[in-house]
Amino acid sequence: MSVAAAIDVPRLDAGERLDRLGWWALVVAVAALQLSIAVAQIGIAVAGLAWAARAIRVGVPALPRFALPLGLYAALTLLSAGLSRDPAVSVPDTKQLLLLVLVPLVFDFARGARARTLITIALTIGAASALVGIVQYGVLHYGGLGRRPQGTLSHWMTYSGTLMLVICAAVARLLFDARDRAWAAVAMPALVTSLALTLTRSAWVGVFAGVGTVFLLKDRRLVGILPLVVALGVGIAPASVTDRVYSMFDRNDPTSRDRMAMLEAGRAMVRDYPLTGVGPDMVSHVYGRYRVPWAVQASNPHLHNVPMQIAAERGLPALAAWLWFIVAAARGLWGRLGRSRQPALAAGGLAAVAAMLAAGLFEYNFGDSEFLMLFLVLVTAPFAADRDGGLP
Repeated sequence: MSVAAAIDVPRLDAGERLDRLGWWALVVAVAALQLSIAVAQIGIAVAGLAWAARAIRVGVPALPRFALPLGLYAALTLLSAGLSRDPAVSVPDTKQLLLLVLVPLVFDFARGARARTLITIALTIGAASALVGIVQYGVLHYGGLGRRPQGTLSHWMTYSGTLMLVICAAVARLLFDARDRAWAAVAMPALVTSLALTLTRSAWVGVFAGVGTVFLLKDRRLVGILPLVVALGVGIAPASVTDRVYSMFDRNDPTSRDRMAMLEAGRAMVRDYPLTGVGPDMVSHVYGRYRVPWAVQASNPHLHNVPMQIAAERGLPALAAWLWFIVAAARGLWGRLGRSRQPALAAGGLAAVAAMLAAGLFEYNFGDSEFLMLFLVLVTAPFAADRDGGLP
């Protein structure tokens, strides 16, 4: 008898093979999104092809309820691009909508225990990236507003945004997970330190909101710890960090004043183009026309505010669809918190929503590809976790 005959090797059908291919491609995408957007996009493309082929064989699975308003937001974005002041600029910018495919990919391929694994991967890469940022500050002398630590990413704003989301997921695991808390606890000092060194105030506000959300969900009395932690952090932080903290309360700070000027410009854009906006990626092209006299910068690539940017770029209907998506996602996550087999994922998803909204009042984080990918993973994983059929 041959060895092959003696060993009973289970044979996978085509659907199962596609499932495993899609899962491992998704793992590559999530591992790479904090390292290389090109590799992450390749992983998403492979997973997307596997998902489409599998859907043809076994049918398209149901999606979380928030997928409907997210799809409507995408459709209205395409409409805005077609009716843009310059479609040649706006239409190519809509390629970012392809990243929304992460919702069905995570929901289908990260079923059951896989969802937890996916978030563990994001935490691990985030911790490694945090160490890179600390080395950049301490060894390579990154510092000051002109050259901030950017970790393994191309810009400190993107870096701080992903650190913010990873911190939210780590705190949720610490407070809501019954096991494997040690790794999150070990990673936390590096994550918080690196985020502080980026000097990114919007991300600091986002972490405060996200962590505060987790504390409220666990025990509202924990919220009282946050001011003490902030005070301690400010007390031991280097001068560059403390000066940046104090600038948040300085009404004459030039970046704060310029953000107010951007809001005024955005409001004028919405007034002139309420239904479809000026078009994706067109804010920078028309900003000079709407710039108020007291603005600091002569031009800006975006309006540093997620709701205002969406309304100005894509119109009020697109903003309404985006708000519907946020509400639907938050309601779904809240509903899973008390009955999910993995409540830490639901808590982390809610914290990510709160952090994105708070930081998004001062930065257009929803338009950052790396940030958007990680955000969609954190928000979708809790829904995938309670689906049956996930392979270990």
